[in-house]
Amino acid sequence: MSKVLALANQKGGVGKTTTSVNLAASLAATKRKVLLIDLDPQGNATMGVGVDKNALEQTFCDCLLDGLDAHEVVHHIENAGIDLLPANADMTAAEVELMRADNAEQRLKNSIASVVDEYDYVLIDCPPALNMLTLNALVASDGVIIPMQCEYYALEGLTALMDTINQVRSSVNPDLQIEGLLRTMFDPRNTLSNDVSAQLIEHFGDRVYRTIVPRNVRLAEAPSYGLPALLYEKTSRGALAYLALAGEMLRRETRSNAASAAV
Repeated sequence: MSKVLALANQKGGVGKTTTSVNLAASLAATKRKVLLIDLDPQGNATMGVGVDKNALEQTFCDCLLDGLDAHEVVHHIENAGIDLLPANADMTAAEVELMRADNAEQRLKNSIASVVDEYDYVLIDCPPALNMLTLNALVASDGVIIPMQCEYYALEGLTALMDTINQVRSSVNPDLQIEGLLRTMFDPRNTLSNDVSAQLIEHFGDRVYRTIVPRNVRLAEAPSYGLPALLYEKTSRGALAYLALAGEMLRRETRSNAASAAV
């Protein structure tokens, strides 16, 4: 059974796309079938796996707006072992059109219905805004992964995101869960980072992933080569952190399934 996860945070520059690309590649390295959906008009996840966003004739925007079957748009990324539904600047049009469309918040869920069961994990890289595209991702998802830096303004933005998640849960997707909070670009020498990290654990408990993604130059360099860090420098601290995150997620899933079976 497929698990659909939105990677969301309306604050930009928190490592959301880095997490989407590298977590997708790390889950694929564990022999899971993974679909990565780029929902950001900047198309950074698309470029981050080596697809030229400017050369695309069709993108996931065509699925959202025109009902094109997702199979027609999927790109198989051979070296990373994942599939991609790509995006480029055309996705900006989707944001505008969806504001006027009927049943607008269900478009993404309907668009992936034909392909979702072919994958173990579907990861949705949301734009850095709480807009109609992000709302579509939340409606279509089983859970939300929240990448965040441990800094003051990150906590402030987290409150707004939690409010949105609660609204979606109470109105259209009662099964939506907080899958986990991921601390990114973490510097253990920074007192504020450690203070914010402690606050997160105090408030969210075991929903904060034990895995911490450090600041790592290889993670920053890899997208310019169109590669996940695992393929760019597999022994780098960044690549190893995302492999650890994938392992942590799979262990959580195993425990959850065992608990459900025991009931």
